[in-house]
Formats: sequence, structure tokens, C-alpha cells
Amino acid sequence: MSAARRLPRLLLVTGMSGAGKSTVLDTLEDMGWDTVDNLPADLLNQFVHGGGECRTVPVAVAMDARSRGFDAERLPALFRSVEGVEPEVLYLDCSGTELMRRYDETRRRHPLAPDRPAEDGIARERQLTMPLRNGADSVLDTTDLSPAELRDELQRRYGGDSDQPVLTVASFAFARGISRTADLVFDLRFLPNPHWIDELRPLTGEDQAVRDYLGREPAWGETVDRIEKLLIDWIPRYWAAGKSYVTVAFGCTGGRHRSVAAAVEMAERLRRAGFAPNVRHRDLASPPRDTIERHPGRIPASEGEDELSR
Repeated sequence: MSAARRLPRLLLVTGMSGAGKSTVLDTLEDMGWDTVDNLPADLLNQFVHGGGECRTVPVAVAMDARSRGFDAERLPALFRSVEGVEPEVLYLDCSGTELMRRYDETRRRHPLAPDRPAEDGIARERQLTMPLRNGADSVLDTTDLSPAELRDELQRRYGGDSDQPVLTVASFAFARGISRTADLVFDLRFLPNPHWIDELRPLTGEDQAVRDYLGREPAWGETVDRIEKLLIDWIPRYWAAGKSYVTVAFGCTGGRHRSVAAAVEMAERLRRAGFAPNVRHRDLASPPRDTIERHPGRIPASEGEDELSR
């Protein structure tokens, strides 16, 4: 018996102006989606089912406060009332500081504050779209994502026809801000820091020498074992509850050694357990800096004591 044909996807792309909707639409269009920006709400059905043809390709529609008939309270229900598709709401978020930087860089005016500072429009839009954020199937925070990284994330989420939910294992630096896209965050700053070992400082957690160094620390194996058991139990529960995207993030001070090694090892373990995780290292390209890695209560190994002996 052949499997039932999956309905084409209908994606509402909404959220904060300046958070990346144009990049999302361009990327999805390159992936073969039908896309339209600023579609009036009353033309939604006509666009999806125009000409009375049976739709076979996915559709992405961007709507925000500029769209005619935009109503943040009613829009999710309107989208989910369209027949013959699998509707999904994607809300693009971004920090106010980063949005202001982007508006300043492009010299564009905020659509909700054409004659006032951009921060006024950002605050108004965030309040206006809060019902959409609360009702979204997924929220994607683009604060820390470059356009290339956003395209990679979209490719992972929407680039195939697989029904398998998307699992991402990430690393990041607490010194550069906590990961905004993570569902689960594990702090590894209690482990010895390879940055203070001269021969390991220029390396990263992707290098075997760093992984071997951490592997000799008893707390490393115990920690990774416990997290692995937790994830193998929890991830299917997230999916069973209808969550299509799960991101597990490991953080350390500089985002180059401990968190990277943990993300690499956990991805390997999860693959052996039957999962198919993506791996993303947010701060791996950042240069090593003593001022970032130094923190209270820890004497660097380079100042006279091997951390492994503590």
C-alpha cells in the first residue's frame, strides 16, 4: 500500500520588521516555494488556490503590520482555515538593540514610525504582534544570525520533504550572549578550560587534542553521559508534543573549546542513537582572548597550575 500523499505546506512568515523576512522569502523561493510578500489578508485563499488547480508546491506568505487587513489576533486562525495545505506560522524575532542597529545601518525608516525614532516603531510593533508570537508554531530569533546562517537554518527546516523533526546541536560563548534559539541550554563553564593550556589555546573543540584533554577530566564523561540519557528521553517527548524544531545548546566562556567539543560529541552520540542532528557553532570563528576567558575564582593553568590536577 502506498503512503498517503503529504499536503503541501503553507507557511506564514511574520514577526518584527527588520528581522529577516526578505531573506526568508528569497531563500524559500530559491528552494522552489511559491512566495509572496505583503499579501492582503482577504487574498490569501485566492493566492493559495488560484485558478482552481490542485496545489503541489509549498507556499510562503509574508504578512506584517503593513499588510492590508492585518489583524494579529485573527491571522493564525485565518491561515489554519485554508484547506488542502499544512499551515504553519513562523514568527521572526530579533532584539530591539540589533533591530535599531540594522535600521541605522540601512538608513531605512521603521514602517510604524516614519516620523519618529525607530525604537518607537519597534516597541509598537512588538506589542502589536505579540498574539502572533504567542500562537506561532515556531519562533526564530535572528539576533545572532548572519544572512548566510539564516539561510542555512531555513535549509535545515524547510529544504526537504522529510517528516522528521529538525534537531540542532549548537555551541556558543556566554561571553557573547546566551544562545537565543536554544530550547535546552547546558552550561559547561565548571569544566577545566583548555584555553589556559598553551598548546591547546589555538585549537578548538573540533580538534582531537582538546577532546582528549577534556576526556581525562572525570566530570566530563559523567556530564556527557547524563545529558545524553536526558536528551534521548526528552527529544521524542518534544516531538510527540508537536514541536517540530528542537535546539540543544552547550555554552562555555569563549565558545571555542568546551562547548564545541560537547556539541560535536553529543551529535555523534545522538546519531548512534538513531537521531539526525545538525551541528552549528555560533562563536567558533571568534579569536581566542584572555580577557574573555578569564573569570573570577579560576587561576589560569598558564599561571602555574595544571587545571587537571585540581
